[in-house]
Amino acid sequence: MSEPATLRAFVDGAPVDVPRGATLLDAVRAADPALADAVEAGTRAVADSRGLAVPSDTLVSGGAVLRVVSSRAPRAPGPMRTPEILAGPAHERDGAGPA
Repeated sequence: MSEPATLRAFVDGAPVDVPRGATLLDAVRAADPALADAVEAGTRAVADSRGLAVPSDTLVSGGAVLRVVSSRAPRAPGPMRTPEILAGPAHERDGAGPA
């Protein structure tokens, strides 16, 4: 018995059939070429069924459930998050009330 030449995936709920060896980006392009362009541009990203981002050059597996999501901008540098900052003021950490 030979393997099928195409694989079925689901992109934002829409079923698409792509050739074996296709990437996630190929599956997105089969569903919506404009979304694929946005993924390539970096303004959108591909997520798996758990909502975790996956590289768009990952090979499609049969039955894959994919979502195209907003691509988060890199975080701007901010203050260093030291344990003291995370724990709060000293009087709150040691149980003593404010003076």
